[in-house]
Amino acid sequence: MAPGVYHTWEQPVSYYLVGERADPKQLYELQAKLDAYQVYYKSEIEEFCKVFYKPKTKQTASDHVRMNACIDPAVSRYNYLDEETRQKFRKTLVAYKNLYAFLSQIIPFQDSDLEKLYSYIRFLLAKLPKGDRGPVYKLDDEVALKYYRLQKISEGSIVLDPQAEYSRVDGPTSVGTGLARGEQIELSKLIDILNERFSTEFKPADQLFFDSIKEDAVADSDLRQAALANTMENFGYVFLKALEGLFIDRMEQNEEITAKFLNDKEFQQVVGQHLLKEVYEHIRSEETGMR
Repeated sequence: MAPGVYHTWEQPVSYYLVGERADPKQLYELQAKLDAYQVYYKSEIEEFCKVFYKPKTKQTASDHVRMNACIDPAVSRYNYLDEETRQKFRKTLVAYKNLYAFLSQIIPFQDSDLEKLYSYIRFLLAKLPKGDRGPVYKLDDEVALKYYRLQKISEGSIVLDPQAEYSRVDGPTSVGTGLARGEQIELSKLIDILNERFSTEFKPADQLFFDSIKEDAVADSDLRQAALANTMENFGYVFLKALEGLFIDRMEQNEEITAKFLNDKEFQQVVGQHLLKEVYEHIRSEETGMR
């Protein structure tokens, strides 16, 4: 979506039950605070957005490199800050990103600079050093290790005495391999659909990336509130708009899928509709189970 251009929904906006009123002026206050750190320059944001908002028909393979070239200098300046200042700057970035994402759903902003900064910030956050964000898990290595262990364990043979009591193996009575088998079938469902439809070669480890996106969406308090208060169709207006941000937040974990999602509208639609249904049903089922 080009900066300054906003959708007008036919449905009335009633997705959130807002307690304390969010003030749009807070965005400008946060913007001023971020500018004062001088971690990024306005010229870098402008150059970044020239590429980011370029029509798909004019996109080139070098565009990703150009966007990184606009973000990397800010990352270098960030690294020169002391730890306390880095933490304050990162928290302000996140506050701006979250507030803009919320307010843009209910207020038609006319200031395109706000959206340009929002788009730039989402990519900048993904490239900043992890620091205090907690451990980063390499899912690819974990999956490879598990497959390796399964292969090694299967080598050789085991002979059991049919007369011995321990030779009997009972099936699970409540929780066991039956549930795990069902989850494994569901785990590969989306990548199977994508590989067949788009001739991609995604692997089981890539499905874990989609699962991470789903978990982020399920844990998001605003999305949970919207899912519980609306039909799936109405929830889709909020979810599909937020989904791009969820992908960008995890861009470093799988740049190939993120780039495909951002640049291929048909791919984006298939993934979006699949995750929409899963997230909506997951949130609703959790709420039902708590009652």
